[in-house]
Amino acid sequence: MKHVLIPTDFSECAWNAVKYALTMFRNQECTFYLLNTYTPAISSSRFMATSLEEGRMSNSAEEYSKMGLAKVLERIRNEYGNKKHQFKTISSFSLLVDEIVETVALYKIEMVIMGTKGASSIEDVFMGSNTVGVIKTIKDCPVLAIPYNHDFKRPSEIAFATDFTRFYTKSELRPLIELANFFEATIRVVHVQYEIKNLTELQQFNLEMLRKYLGDVEHYIHTISELNSVSKTLEVFSREMGIHLLAMLNYQHSYMEQLTREPIVKRVAFHTQIPLFVIPELGMTSNARVKNHDEMSLSK
Repeated sequence: MKHVLIPTDFSECAWNAVKYALTMFRNQECTFYLLNTYTPAISSSRFMATSLEEGRMSNSAEEYSKMGLAKVLERIRNEYGNKKHQFKTISSFSLLVDEIVETVALYKIEMVIMGTKGASSIEDVFMGSNTVGVIKTIKDCPVLAIPYNHDFKRPSEIAFATDFTRFYTKSELRPLIELANFFEATIRVVHVQYEIKNLTELQQFNLEMLRKYLGDVEHYIHTISELNSVSKTLEVFSREMGIHLLAMLNYQHSYMEQLTREPIVKRVAFHTQIPLFVIPELGMTSNARVKNHDEMSLSK
């Protein structure tokens, strides 16, 4: 049984992430946790800020949250009705990122899947949004960000962007390898260089270890020149290679961090229409946790 968390604000963007998740794991036994957080709006008039008024607003927000989750659950059952899938709803008076952190730990969540506004508002993906807040905060499982209006396509081509400057642990690469095995996908390791030059001894060692961990997974190494920015380069590469999913490991000085820090004038061209799979920096400390989850890998 796989445990997947799907935050929702009841928008069509969030529903698109629900559809993607249900289709992605249609042949997998899963428990999906549908999460909605709420914080009651503060009264615009200082004269109405009584405890009674605050209580009414709080009750109203809670009712809206629970009713919204019930409607999402009903829509799922009407449009899908997969016997392999179970659902639990969580309505919480909390900030989204804080509640996700608690939910991931409490229910041993193995993946967070959430929607983004995609090409029409790329700043919402990489600057100050809920999505990037979750990506920066979650340390125990990967986050899969689904662009708005993106329909599920079996990810037979997965790009893994890295610069080989950091040693990878097997536990960190496990989610990527499981996805590739599950979908019988090819992994295209893409290295963006400002100026093409030979790898350093350290980079070469990390590359060889990466190849070792990937093992029998079909994979290729691509070294490409930077086009104006890392984001633009990855966008062009993904489009030309027919990539269905872009994966990154999130750590200090990683491509993921560069994307969040690039000036808007450079990042504005990054209109990716493919899901972004961000793997947290787990390191050696996750070995015990991974060992306990060896039997919970993806299976058809």
